[in-house]
Amino acid sequence: MTKILALSLSLSLAHAALASEPVQKNGSVNTKESKLQWTGYKVTGKHFGTVQLRSANLQFSGSSLTGGSFEIDMSTITTEDLSGEYATKLVNHLKSDDFFGVAQHPTAKFAITKVIPQGSGLYKIEGNLTIKGTTKPIRFNATSKENAGKQHFNAQIKVDRSDFNVRYGSGSFFENLGDKTIYDEFDLSISLVTE
Repeated sequence: MTKILALSLSLSLAHAALASEPVQKNGSVNTKESKLQWTGYKVTGKHFGTVQLRSANLQFSGSSLTGGSFEIDMSTITTEDLSGEYATKLVNHLKSDDFFGVAQHPTAKFAITKVIPQGSGLYKIEGNLTIKGTTKPIRFNATSKENAGKQHFNAQIKVDRSDFNVRYGSGSFFENLGDKTIYDEFDLSISLVTE
């Protein structure tokens, strides 16, 4: 009788422990509601625009972010600070081999390798970014919060394009560029919203 009680108690405790563990879930990202914005800088000013997601997902334990990845459709690059033929010229140049070589490298990818919770929905994120066939580790801060049953993930990332063999107009590779210099670092603003 004692063994039966002990077994029942053990099973009850195990069940309670399992029930209290956060539920692991995979959050498919709504690519229509999500947004990626880029800003590139040069000596004489800056250009900015958008690029669209091809696919993305985020993983959570309860409401805490644990992982995720996304894929960017590089053919969707747009510029928002120019219009008409100037916009077309810039976008075509960005898609060319001088910059992102979109014909041979139609997507860029990011995969989280480590999530370090900071409390209150703040995280330090580490992961691998792939641009133009080159993969490099990057790290950045991010926030994640729930709103109307959806998780919202936001991050501001500085990317050094010279790490990914994007050299055009870079003072790191070419001398005497003067006011034609384009800075190596560009900003990527990410807003992901789950389904």
